This record gives sequence, structure tokens and C-alpha cells, in this order.
Amino acid sequence: MKPLIGLTLEGLRQVAAEAGLPRFAAGQMARWLYQKRVTSIDQMTDLPKAGRARLAENYEIGREEPLAEAISCDGTKKYLFRGANGRAIEAVMIPDKERATLCVSSQAGCKMNCKFCMTGRQGFHGNLTAAQIINQVLSIPDAERLTNIVFMGMGEPLDNLDNVLTAIEILTAPWGLAWSPKRITVSTIGKLPELERLIRETNVHVALSLHSPYPTEREGLMPVERAFHTSQVLDTLRLGDFAHQRRLSIEYILWGGLNDDLRHADALARLLRGLPARVNLIPYHELPNASASQTASTSPNFSRNQSTSVDSLAKPLKASPRATMEAFRDRLNSHGITATIRASRGQDIDAACGLLAGKQSS
Repeated sequence: MKPLIGLTLEGLRQVAAEAGLPRFAAGQMARWLYQKRVTSIDQMTDLPKAGRARLAENYEIGREEPLAEAISCDGTKKYLFRGANGRAIEAVMIPDKERATLCVSSQAGCKMNCKFCMTGRQGFHGNLTAAQIINQVLSIPDAERLTNIVFMGMGEPLDNLDNVLTAIEILTAPWGLAWSPKRITVSTIGKLPELERLIRETNVHVALSLHSPYPTEREGLMPVERAFHTSQVLDTLRLGDFAHQRRLSIEYILWGGLNDDLRHADALARLLRGLPARVNLIPYHELPNASASQTASTSPNFSRNQSTSVDSLAKPLKASPRATMEAFRDRLNSHGITATIRASRGQDIDAACGLLAGKQSS
């Protein structure tokens, strides 16, 4: 059976035609799916009974409840869902006063192989469908209280761009959930030309995972730098209207003795000059069962004038001290770059940044 959730209005029009329903039935189905959030075709009571029966021959709503739930001591909730090719995925709901943000996954595993990410350690197992992405939003117990969506869960969203764009259309269209694009943020390592398309086709906020102002150092942490250079990514971001319609954030994990000194802060400020970006400084969360694979790999082209030695890149990654993080933040602020330190949430249930692995917490 094929799911109805994850279909756009145009897709639902095709379904209506297949079931012998009038074209306007697509709008009725969209309202039942995304606004009334039904779980059965029989609940679509303004469709004729015979039409519902024909619809049910090939389609189902497609909603799937979480397989498991874990609750952190800080109120963060992690949900386990069926993912792609038999691999489970995770979504994380982060409550914060009047806000409730859902961190959704777009892939089972990831191809990017970032050295500091638990998801990357498991390899790539498949793209989530638009239905599987939207199901995370509709099927958690806290669905009705959500205020924001961030594509910061498992996977690289721009590596599954077609399905992510479909999900964004459903989230923002008047016939869908009718959310403002300002309630949605897509995080990326900077995959081009997909980033250009995201900027061109949506007005959602963008978050770039950067983690070092020095390309060769970043390459040791994020192999994607070899394919999509920081300079190219930032040039692309300069084309977006981030001063008005949308926000640009720079995600920067701080590692002790690697990228957390004031020279890095100064270099980061120079790199971002003229770009209306805010910097989110993120505490590093050591990966469970961390091994030598969690060291940053070195490059034979490393230049020592890039502030970090080859020796420091070869050491295991460790968290930066709080005082060092605050000094880094203050240095960026002194350069006119708005920088804040992100509060860690859900670390006790492996729901914090970089820890999602698609497995049930014990």
C-alpha cells in the first residue's frame, strides 16, 4: 500500500483521478491529512463512500507511530521511527518555554563521514521518503504543540533534496500545515549545487556546519571540504536574502586545543565579514565508544600558518572548556559577529548534537 502523507496537492490530484474522484477531492484529502491529521481513509467523511473504498485499494494514510520514546532529565524527548532499508531513524523534540522544536532526520545514516558525528559512523543506508519525513512531524505525541522544525537530525538534508523540498512544501503550503518558512531551518555541510536550489526555491532559514575557518583543517574534520570548498559555499550563501527574509546561522563545534583559540575566532570573523550570519557555538559531545576514528585526519597539504598543528589534528577530539568557549564567543562579538553558545539538551539519552544513531536508548 502506498502512503498518502508525503504527497503534495498535485500528487493528491493524481490519486483522486486514479480513484475516480473529482479534482477538488485532492484539496479535501489534503485537509484531512495535514490539518485534521486523520489516521484512516474512512475518516475522510466528505469523500463518497465508494470513492473511499477505491482509494483504500491502493493507498493508506501512511502514519506510523514511533517505535520507542526516550525522555531526558531536561524534558527533551527522542523518538525512534522506522527508516530506510530496515534501519531506524530518530527525531528529537526540544521544549523551551513557549517553543517546541522538532529535529527531524532526512536519511538513515549519512554519506558525509564527518569525524565527530555518530550518524556518520554508521554509514549510509538510504534516503527517507517525503512520507517518512512528514510522519516524524505528524506522529509524535507532541505534534500539536510544535512551533519549529529543524532539519538537523540524521543525514545530510541536501543529499536528499527532492524529498526535503517536498516536505517543506507540505509544511508551508496553505493546503498543508500552513507554517511560515521562518519556522523551519535546514542544516547542511554545504553541498553544492543543491544549496543554490534550496536558496532559490524556499525561504527557510539555513544553518551551515563549518567548524573551522581554515579549509585544510576543516577537511580533516569534514571530508566534504574536498568537494565543496568553504569559499564556494560562502559565495553561494551571499546570494541569499539573509538580511531580510531568512536567517543564516553558522554551526561551530568547539574542540579543546583544536579550533577554539582566539586566532580561530579572528579568522572566522574575517571569513564571515559582510555576511549577515550569526554563529552558534556548540559544545562537543564525545561519541559513545569513541576510538581513533574520532580523530581529525590530517592532510599532506596542511599549512602551519593555519593556526593548528598537525599534531593537534591527530589527537582524539575533546570538548572545549566553558571559559574558552565564552572567550571565543566574546571575541566574535567584539568583531561585530553575533555569537551564542548553544545549550546542550538531551545528552543523557544520546539526543544531543552529533549523537543520533537510530537505536533505542537503554
